[in-house]
Amino acid sequence: MIGKSIISLIIFLIITFITYWIATGGLLAGGFGSVDLRSQISFLSSTRNDTVIISCRTGSPLRVFMYDLPKRFNVAMLSRKIAGEDDNSPVTARNLPPWPRNSGLKQQHSVEYWMMASLLCENCTDVDGSEAVRVSDPEAADVFFVPFFSSLSFNTHGRNMTDPDTEIDRQLQVDILKFLRQSVSWQRTEGRDHVIPMHHPNAFRFLREEVNASILIVADFGRYSKVMSNLQKDVVAPYMHVMESFIDDNSLDPYNSRTTLLFFRGRTVRKSEGIVRAKLEKILQGYSDVHYEASYATGESIKASSQGMRSSKFCLNPAGDTPSSNRLFDAIVSHCVPVIVSDRIELPFEDELDYNKFSVFFSVEEALIPGYMVQQLRKVPKENWLEMWKRLKEITHHYEYQYPPKKDDAVNMIWRQVRHKVPSERLAVNRARRLKVPDWWR
Repeated sequence: MIGKSIISLIIFLIITFITYWIATGGLLAGGFGSVDLRSQISFLSSTRNDTVIISCRTGSPLRVFMYDLPKRFNVAMLSRKIAGEDDNSPVTARNLPPWPRNSGLKQQHSVEYWMMASLLCENCTDVDGSEAVRVSDPEAADVFFVPFFSSLSFNTHGRNMTDPDTEIDRQLQVDILKFLRQSVSWQRTEGRDHVIPMHHPNAFRFLREEVNASILIVADFGRYSKVMSNLQKDVVAPYMHVMESFIDDNSLDPYNSRTTLLFFRGRTVRKSEGIVRAKLEKILQGYSDVHYEASYATGESIKASSQGMRSSKFCLNPAGDTPSSNRLFDAIVSHCVPVIVSDRIELPFEDELDYNKFSVFFSVEEALIPGYMVQQLRKVPKENWLEMWKRLKEITHHYEYQYPPKKDDAVNMIWRQVRHKVPSERLAVNRARRLKVPDWWR
């Protein structure tokens, strides 16, 4: 009896030891399959036998490897002074230049700068609510960030599209693509786990199809084919608002203090879906409580638009040259309930935010019915409008770009969206590795 008990105890201890050994990597490290343990914390990492082990980290920040690129690909475009410095010295938190105040409308598409800055921040930890952290070991990365300021490159070198400087924009794209193709990390997944900001609709316009497998940070999908860019793999990021946030919006009676029913001030001659603006200008004439004015973005115009939004109940947001427009985010930070007229718009963070709680939507067809839109807005009860106004004040911080970043601000929300894309990109890579024939369901 005692002998059986001893044998049972020995067996129990052996099983316990083996279980512990396996759990701590003993068998894996000892040669059963020759799997490199570092691959367990790496997204899509290939080991010596091309085996991929997926980690199940939850709650910790997204691990991002950011390439150290020459400054000509990013911050050198911010000023001539920086352009004259050593191009190959790394950009750090200590020498990161602030985004220039006099950049005008260029700041609309400055997402690339704020994403880069968030990874350089030395004091940003998961305690501060940071959604991403920079890692120095590519084997420990979930994704790879490419700090090429493609939107700023277009605005700086290729805005006129016929200017000789356009060649600089094109050459930067050629050079960055050459750099990426030489990267082992890029080769391993064909760039699927790489994050590339492409926020301006003309950013990376010469060679964008060469990086269409990557996770793209876009404003909308207006100038992309479905094959190249879509919600399954890409992230829709908000424009950086041009108008200052309405910080002290504490009116005791905001509904009645906002005397204009519907406000619009901006360019009325646009291309593509934006041609609706010229039609709306005619339809909305003659209403005493509707302000619809054609203007260009100057300092005085932006100031006047800000005052107009803050004194209006609803702000009209028709499509621009592409389905989206910066005006939407100016309205949000002005706490003016957005009226969105765009049939193909995609909105940032929509898996977390219900825009119906603080916006009103009309199809283009509905908006072009004379009198219909104004009548519908006048029917919105004061109580409903106040609920939308309160909700706007609650969610405004999600659209703020700042350095250092803060919990749940725009850049942290973007990184969280990137994290949501990782499983589908991992699936795509794993399937591609084992398929012996063209993908059967495409």
